[in-house]
Amino acid sequence: MLTDITVRQAKPKDKAYKISDSGGLYLLVNSIGKYWRMDYRYASKRKTLAIGVYPKVSLIEARKKRDEAKDQLANDIDPALTKAIRKQAVLQASENTFKAIALEWHAKTSKTWAESTAHNIKRYLEKDILPWLGNRAIKDIAAPDLLAVLRKIEARGAHEKAQRCREYAGRVFRYAVATGRAERDPSGDLRGALTPVKVKHHASITDPKAIGALLRSIKGFSGSYITKCALQLAPLVFVRPGELRHAEWQEIDFDKREWRIPGHKMKMKEVHIFPLPPQVLEILQSIHPLTGDGQYIFPSIRSSARPMSENTVNAALRRMGYEKDEMTGHGFRSMASTLLHEHGWPHEAIERQLAHAERNKVVAAYNYAEHLPKRKEMMCWWADYLDELAAGAKVVNFQKT
Repeated sequence: MLTDITVRQAKPKDKAYKISDSGGLYLLVNSIGKYWRMDYRYASKRKTLAIGVYPKVSLIEARKKRDEAKDQLANDIDPALTKAIRKQAVLQASENTFKAIALEWHAKTSKTWAESTAHNIKRYLEKDILPWLGNRAIKDIAAPDLLAVLRKIEARGAHEKAQRCREYAGRVFRYAVATGRAERDPSGDLRGALTPVKVKHHASITDPKAIGALLRSIKGFSGSYITKCALQLAPLVFVRPGELRHAEWQEIDFDKREWRIPGHKMKMKEVHIFPLPPQVLEILQSIHPLTGDGQYIFPSIRSSARPMSENTVNAALRRMGYEKDEMTGHGFRSMASTLLHEHGWPHEAIERQLAHAERNKVVAAYNYAEHLPKRKEMMCWWADYLDELAAGAKVVNFQKT
């Protein structure tokens, strides 16, 4: 019979060796550690049960596990098989937690998202959902459980975040259903249970006279010349702010008068051809001596290897006296869309120029030059129209044919 002292003082030798206890239990000692084992026979076969590692499993605990194994054998149950089944159940339970499935879903689907989107969604999950639901089996989470978590977010006044977290949790649940690890998505039961959020639109100026005043303010901007050029281009090209600040010289074709934005930079992941009117080319040529040797047209003031900060254009607008509820960098898109529609330009050409996703995706994959002749005409008209507004010319609305 073993004693605590014998087990504690057992030292490794040149070869592994056993110290027997009773009932088939013994301590296996080798150069790595000390392991509890039990030899037994089941269905006329000699088998060994791994009981645990000393000192995590003491002598008393090892004997208790031996006795449990003997009880199973008395009932014609193989203790090693029982242990394997339990181990698999524990492993399966750990793989089916909300956290495990949420991270698996994020890893698989984030490959199609913008990097910022993937980062934000993961941050929402890690900060606001996983601390409360992460370790729970996803199949056991019901609508009231999820609602309790979302209520915590609402209690901070973050109503929009609560709605977004409900949406992201719903995607995780639906992924679990699709992969056979949950039966349903309880987030759908919470429609109407959260505080409604009023949809916010990007602040924009659409009155022609006010646009003229804005353009004159941009012309008189006294800050960085690179920032001034970005401000001048923003209303002319009305791309998304991220697309503007990430613009690279290699994407500009001065001969074809085109800016070809690669698909990985676009929200819809499609190549976007942007026809460049003379006014845009003039601005690009004016800044080329400053940044033309680098990658980005509008580099960061701290490093030419990085693009301009996402806050630069908005900060410049604030410096010019425009508050965030009056005008934003994204607002130039609404400005152009509103005025171009008012002047009768084809809706399809406007939407394609805005790179909106309302086209047939199968066709779009092979036709990124869609409506290009009309868009070239429209962009030249738009640039001339902005020149007229900046000059304070009388505004005359007319319909394009």
